[in-house]
Amino acid sequence: MALALYDRVQETTTTTGTGTITLAGAVTGYQSFAVIGNGNTTYYTIVNGSAWEVGIGTYSTTGPTLARTTVISNSNGNTTPLTLSGASNVFVTYPAEKSVNLDASGNVSPLGTVSSGTWQATTVGVRSEEHTSELQSLRHL
Repeated sequence: MALALYDRVQETTTTTGTGTITLAGAVTGYQSFAVIGNGNTTYYTIVNGSAWEVGIGTYSTTGPTLARTTVISNSNGNTTPLTLSGASNVFVTYPAEKSVNLDASGNVSPLGTVSSGTWQATTVGVRSEEHTSELQSLRHL
C-alpha cells in the first residue's frame, strides 16, 4: 500500500454517516480516484455543505470506495469522522500538517521542529546539541 497523490482528482458521493465513502464518479474536468490505484492511500478532503474533513483514505476499486483511514482534522475541530448527509464532494489534497516547504531563500522549512536525524530526500543533515558532542567524541577515536 503506497501513498499516491495526483492533481485534479475529485468525485461526488451521496454516502451518509461516518464510514467508508462510495464514490459516484468524477466531477466534470477532474480525474476519478481510480488513478490512486487499488489498495493505495491518499490525502483527501470531503466537503459536505459548510462542513469539511481532511484525512488519509484508502482507495478500493470495489464500489469504488474511499475508506476514511485516518481523520487529520475537520470543521468540528477534532479528528472524529464527520457525519455526512446528502451530497458531498471528495478530492485529493496535500494537507498543511503533512507538508515540507521551501522558505524565501529556497531552504527546507518543515512545519514543526526537526530535532535530530537525517532527511533522506535530498540528504539534509540535521544536528542537535546532544548529537554534536557525540560526533566530536567519535572524531577523536
